[in-house]
Amino acid sequence: MRGRIIKNISNDYTINNNGKLYTCKPRGKFRLNNQIPLVGDIVEFDEINNYILKIEPRNNELIRPSIANVDIAVIVTSVKNPNFDTNLLDKSLTIISYNNITPVIYFTKLDLLTKEELKDIDEYIEYYKKIGYYVAKTKEELMAIIKDKTVVFTGQSGAGKSTLLNKINPELALKTDEISLALGRGKHTTRHTELYHINNTYIADTPGFSKLDFIGMNPIDIRDNMKEMFDNLDNCKYDDCMHVNEDGCYIKKLVEKKEILESRYNNYRNFINR
Repeated sequence: MRGRIIKNISNDYTINNNGKLYTCKPRGKFRLNNQIPLVGDIVEFDEINNYILKIEPRNNELIRPSIANVDIAVIVTSVKNPNFDTNLLDKSLTIISYNNITPVIYFTKLDLLTKEELKDIDEYIEYYKKIGYYVAKTKEELMAIIKDKTVVFTGQSGAGKSTLLNKINPELALKTDEISLALGRGKHTTRHTELYHINNTYIADTPGFSKLDFIGMNPIDIRDNMKEMFDNLDNCKYDDCMHVNEDGCYIKKLVEKKEILESRYNNYRNFINR
């Protein structure tokens, strides 16, 4: 039988086959082959003995959060408690793009900002839109973008992923929690990755994170997956320009003219020199 893994807790995998759910464990051969089934995998399974037999080839996968075969990754980005973090956002955008997944930025807690703070955030929003990223500020805008797709919700702990999912479908009643004042970030309320089927859209809620790594990526991969660093490469003097020390670098001119956000460029330099 064939189905899709929608949940994994303690090596128990819940598989959806046309609306019927089965709980299975992976065969020992997966461990021997250093292969781990992921939420989102299409698998063949033995429904009598409750074993996963085969994992179909993946279109893509993410390491953190661990999920496969995703169309869109919604980066739920808090602007207050926890505060807006351009480094984390830019890193997420780069890693998601590298994994052939379309990133969408969704800003939360805008109502907590002063008028001056909101003006600053709006400038970021317009910039990310200008360079080609999808950005949403309301549930309605987001739902129009992710309709009929397989979507992972990811972002910093406390950014509001589970709260947003509850707004999309109150029947989920996912647990949420307050922000830790001592740590300045959210408490982990989601303990596992799970796919929810909502209006023909598969949406994954995942454990939050506060740290991301460029696993398997080199500086060129980072450059080529930050939109403006790659899209303007042809205008540089050298075809292999890394936009740091080279003369005739068009990117550095755009930064000086404030056509590229200084925060984006600084984050880029930090990323390739990590």
